[in-house]
Amino acid sequence: MRLRGKTAFVTAAGQGIGRAIAEAFAAEGAAVTATDVNADLLDGLEATTYPLDVTDRAALQAAVRGASPDILANCAGIVHGGTVLDITDEAFDAALNLNVRAQMHAIQAALPAMLERGTGSIVNIASVASTILAAPNRCLYGLSKSAVIGLTKSVAVDFVTTGVRCNCICPGTVDSPSMHARLRATGDYDTALKAFIARQPMGRIGTPQEVAALAVYLASDESAFTTGQAHIIDGGWAAT
Repeated sequence: MRLRGKTAFVTAAGQGIGRAIAEAFAAEGAAVTATDVNADLLDGLEATTYPLDVTDRAALQAAVRGASPDILANCAGIVHGGTVLDITDEAFDAALNLNVRAQMHAIQAALPAMLERGTGSIVNIASVASTILAAPNRCLYGLSKSAVIGLTKSVAVDFVTTGVRCNCICPGTVDSPSMHARLRATGDYDTALKAFIARQPMGRIGTPQEVAALAVYLASDESAFTTGQAHIIDGGWAAT
């Protein structure tokens, strides 16, 4: 068990990538604290669970400090569609608050104890739709996930000699409840799903468990020489 003896704090652990990461961490022996804005989604996890709105800075930071995790996995996020012409100030604030500011606040809360112990791993969920590639009609999403990559690299550089590492994962299209909700919102689920699959070089969509396997590696001591990296897991999308 690669995470035995470690504690982990996971946001947005109710479904999709966040839940897969919480499950994988627990399976590898970590004592997991799993949170989600919807407490009902946390049922069945082998973890300490409770509801948490990560956009509530005070609540988030109190929860992270209370858990004092060796591993922090920032998984909460939202996907906005549209071009730059579709971005409203309200949508901009929502995307930056959830996708970026919440990650920053969680990191601020986790770092002091990690620095005191001289060890820690922070894993942020970014996206291949960022500085890596531009996905059509994902301007605001790509903007916010680009900021996550920048945040990750800055934290890594500032604390590179302390034993605390910070990396991010940049998934491509991954099967999740939120993905299916976006497909349904198009009004033609089947056609939209075929289009999603067609743009995947491997001819399939990724699974949350595949992303979670990478998160376990980054959380474990196996990746002790890895920090400040944006790890792409996209079925070859960015390579084509």
